[in-house]
Amino acid sequence: MRIDVLTLFPEIFDGFLGQSILKRAIQRGLVDVRRHNFRNFGAGPRHQVDDKPFGGGPGMLIMCPAVFDCVESVRSEVQPAGRLIMMTPQGRRLDQSMVEELAREQRLLILCGRYEGFDDRIRQGLSPTEISVGDFICNGGEVPAMLIIDAVIRLIPEVLGDATSSRYDSFSRSGLLEHPQFTRPREYRGMVVPEVLLSGDHQAVERWQQEESLKRTTERRSDLLTPPSRTDDGVGPESAGGFASGRTGNGSGV
Repeated sequence: MRIDVLTLFPEIFDGFLGQSILKRAIQRGLVDVRRHNFRNFGAGPRHQVDDKPFGGGPGMLIMCPAVFDCVESVRSEVQPAGRLIMMTPQGRRLDQSMVEELAREQRLLILCGRYEGFDDRIRQGLSPTEISVGDFICNGGEVPAMLIIDAVIRLIPEVLGDATSSRYDSFSRSGLLEHPQFTRPREYRGMVVPEVLLSGDHQAVERWQQEESLKRTTERRSDLLTPPSRTDDGVGPESAGGFASGRTGNGSGV
């Protein structure tokens, strides 16, 4: 998979791309993450990319020309052109089913906003998939973009050391929260590992895991046990809020 991140602050990703599973996936050629700076496509000697909103209001908006030129340039580098994603407070809430959907793409392009967000004609003209990672506020779309990258690359074949690891994550397949897990020592400060996990009876272990998964989901996230309501277009209710949602309205959100 190739992932192109379009942002005003590409350096934010330096540490993220150099760590752990993602670093190894890049080194092995399983995923290719590239960063592109909107400012390289800005107008004039100062490479302007933002301006005040028409009608007034606080802050600045990212202008159309730099974003359109950047997207079109990046898309032209290689085929397929890729699926364009915009981090926005008006977007569909990110969940595991969407992560699985994105992981089936050959290429993703992620637009990261800043300030008060994007000129709405960027949404109108480029028709991105709009995504929010939650109803809270971040300073920009870069950290939410990292969440998408981190979640998606785990599902790319051979990225995880154990090919079955992602199957048992919370929200995967069963849609339930994951069961409790334990490792050595067997006893610690009066807390002991459930005896069934030491029994060697794989069927009993599996039953216990399923029961604990259902129990934990019922106690903590009972909403997962009820099918979500759907809108006419088959998409769940959109997320409000800012960069992972955003302030209100436009927000540079996620």
